[in-house]
Amino acid sequence: MRVDVVKVGNSRGIRLPAAVLKQCGIGTTVELEVQNNRIILKPVHTPRQGWALAFKRMAQVGDDQLLIPDELDHELLEEWNAD
Repeated sequence: MRVDVVKVGNSRGIRLPAAVLKQCGIGTTVELEVQNNRIILKPVHTPRQGWALAFKRMAQVGDDQLLIPDELDHELLEEWNAD
């Protein structure tokens, strides 16, 4: 796909189609890199992005399973305590 480079104030910019942004998971901020005369744009993901929605869904379904079992394997603990 070819896009035009347009003047934006004292800089230049390109317009990216919404479908391309969606496909790449790009929101309002990107990470820009230059490697071997190529411009690379990467989506920026904030830490814990999506956690709020995951917790909301978990609460609705009633899924409160722990990722770590309630009871620990005592034999495994003995291996850790072995000197």
